[in-house]
Amino acid sequence: MNMQMLRLLTDTATTQDSTMALITSFVPLILIFVVFYFILIRPQRKKDKETQKMRSNVQVGDEIVTIGGVIGIVVSLKEDTVVIETAGERNKIRIKRWAIQSNETIHDDV
Repeated sequence: MNMQMLRLLTDTATTQDSTMALITSFVPLILIFVVFYFILIRPQRKKDKETQKMRSNVQVGDEIVTIGGVIGIVVSLKEDTVVIETAGERNKIRIKRWAIQSNETIHDDV
């Protein structure tokens, strides 16, 4: 009877040790994920939100730069496209909103 109790206690201790070893092996992996989140993922999401906000707040008359490097003044806006006027010859180009890299016009935010 004592031998069975000893074996049961030993099995329980072994199970607890293996569970603890499993948890201990996953702790560094979890820490790496947390570090990657705060160093890479979170700042990129914040930057994407700011870029999306800038693209949605473009107004007629703003000077913008496209991803391709074309500089122009916004002439008209539609839901997903923007028409810009470029250079001295007053050429007009229609571009997608996602192609706007930056808005060079400074607005007073109230």
